[in-house]
Amino acid sequence: MDRDVDGRISALCDVYAAQGVLTDPAWRAALGEVPRHWFVPARARVVRGGGPGHAIDRDRDPAAWWDAVYSDAVTPSCGSPRAVLHALHALAPRDHDRVLEAGTGAGWTAALLSWRVGGANVTSVEADELVAARAAADLAEAGHGPHLFVGDEAAGFPDNAPYDRVHVTRGVTAIARAWLEQTRPGGVIVCPWTPAYGGGHLACLTVDGQGRAIGRFPHLSGDTMERARPASPSLAQYVGGTEHETERGTTLLDPRSVAWDSYGADLAIGALVPRARKHVCAARGDSGELTLWLLETGAPGGSWASVDYEPGADRFAVEQYGGRRLWDEVSRAYLRWVAWGRPGRERFGLTARPDGHDLWLDTPGNVLGGDVPGGG
Repeated sequence: MDRDVDGRISALCDVYAAQGVLTDPAWRAALGEVPRHWFVPARARVVRGGGPGHAIDRDRDPAAWWDAVYSDAVTPSCGSPRAVLHALHALAPRDHDRVLEAGTGAGWTAALLSWRVGGANVTSVEADELVAARAAADLAEAGHGPHLFVGDEAAGFPDNAPYDRVHVTRGVTAIARAWLEQTRPGGVIVCPWTPAYGGGHLACLTVDGQGRAIGRFPHLSGDTMERARPASPSLAQYVGGTEHETERGTTLLDPRSVAWDSYGADLAIGALVPRARKHVCAARGDSGELTLWLLETGAPGGSWASVDYEPGADRFAVEQYGGRRLWDEVSRAYLRWVAWGRPGRERFGLTARPDGHDLWLDTPGNVLGGDVPGGG
């Protein structure tokens, strides 16, 4: 046991409070009463800031283990404290609220929610039997008793519905019909919404009683739990060894702007260019060269495009392959976003329906597509 757990927790809380991440005194108290180290395995792989990750081992290097636990590091079944706090603040459960959690993971957020609203009001569903069993043991040892079930997280748990709050712990590309149906009107769904293009965004949606949930993106989704999954096709699998001719050209548009301009640009491009994702490869050393790759999601062999940035160049080389011209689509979408006044993430919102979703700008009637009438 680390000799200064309370000090570590207090120091982390002070940092988050200064950064505006921790604003509710109740959650500060919860972090002290439900310490994270109860739910992090003695041996785990951790990732910080999107890096490659590394192993921690409490027995071999206890100092490094404790440093990782009380930092922004994420493990496969336990989100980073920063991401968890953003989600819990957005969820804003009240004393009497019934909460559905989709994705128990390590059990830390289920424990925090149980501390806040009582274990009898928390239902948590986990798809992985082994993960669920470990979480159940750790929750019992911690003295918290939420309702735990093994099953399809997207199916929720109708027997304990309706819920006032739904907390989704892993990135999703759609809001499950069951979550909409099992949340009472006026209830809130909070989830890491992760479209194909760009990074994830924390969505905070209110159920309107007409089968929809409507809301905005108050934060980036940060480092949420990641379920083990097959590796995505590599860049080499997409573009390597193709025997087909590619279309070559040039562009005046700086690919760095398209890659990194704004999270608002990412949301717009993701909505206007379906099934596209970006990948940036920087040259080694300090040359400043990079290549922006655009890939059509799905099986390898689909369309792709690359744009090479070279410092001092007036125009940039473009190469495109497949049935779609992804650079043409993405650059048009980016320039439409520019024409709307370069709106930031805070001006976008999401409407989820049982049969799909719409991304909108400023108001739910301003759905992205066409000319986005009235858009900023």
